[in-house]
Amino acid sequence: MEIHPTPGNPAPEGAVAVEVQTRDGISLRGITAVLDDSRGTVVVIGGRGDFMERYFETMRDLMAMGYSVAGFDFRGQGGSQRQLANPYRNHVRKFSEYDEDLRAFMSQVVLPTCPGPYLVIGHSTGGSIVLRALSERNWFSGAAVTAPLIGLRYGGWPVPVVHILVFLATHLGLGWMFLPGQRQTPLGRADFPDNPLTSDRSRWGRDSGTLEAAPQLGSGAPTFSWLRAAMKSTRLLKSWGGRTQLQCPVLIVAAGLDRVVDTEAIRRFAKRVPGVSLVWIREAQHEILTETDAIRAQFLAAFKAFSNT
Repeated sequence: MEIHPTPGNPAPEGAVAVEVQTRDGISLRGITAVLDDSRGTVVVIGGRGDFMERYFETMRDLMAMGYSVAGFDFRGQGGSQRQLANPYRNHVRKFSEYDEDLRAFMSQVVLPTCPGPYLVIGHSTGGSIVLRALSERNWFSGAAVTAPLIGLRYGGWPVPVVHILVFLATHLGLGWMFLPGQRQTPLGRADFPDNPLTSDRSRWGRDSGTLEAAPQLGSGAPTFSWLRAAMKSTRLLKSWGGRTQLQCPVLIVAAGLDRVVDTEAIRRFAKRVPGVSLVWIREAQHEILTETDAIRAQFLAAFKAFSNT
């Protein structure tokens, strides 16, 4: 297992790669950077198709606050084991597979080797996995999730049509197929205009440079099975209400210009689930942590205030 810093994207000081084995036999790539005298550890969990190198800057910011950091790539993406012969197919059958990835990383790496107390930052799909964990696990003293996947956007596709296509594909044994009309290879420098993720060209170029140096980290579109699993997970999260007991306080930071996840579903979730606070960054696109300096500063200020309470 290796990490792949570049001149424009240095690794956090002291960062080391670690290998994690899940109970179902999947090999995951993790990373830790432990300070000699830290105030705790922040676990950073990316979204669908992510790789840890995209969060090096955020990890360095957290270390400047006095935290040790840790993170990992979900199965099927980044430096972790891929699920299908075509490595660009971002694929799981159910989100409980991601739940197992988080459990394995916490039990094998974070709890035995990183200083507590533990906080977590989860983005998009990673945010939804954090929320799922908080209904059962008491690992964290606080959780901040950015643009969490609580509701899906389907673009111009009517919802009934999406449901029919997903049902047919998965029941006909075609769940491994890419979603129609979606990009089947990783995004690159030329894809910045009108991208739905960030308005910051320099950070887009930085992450594209990482993939140019280490193309094996890249992923394409999700599969039909991934979408079916995501639909089931979002139905679960939408069913939570006033009786839901999360194991720690939660800060949701939502992006006002999000075109990837359903921001109205986020707003409703924060309103009905106890222990959840919501902050909006109106000018942010989906990937708040790779947005402009001004947007990232708002997130870091919110996280600092939240972690100090």
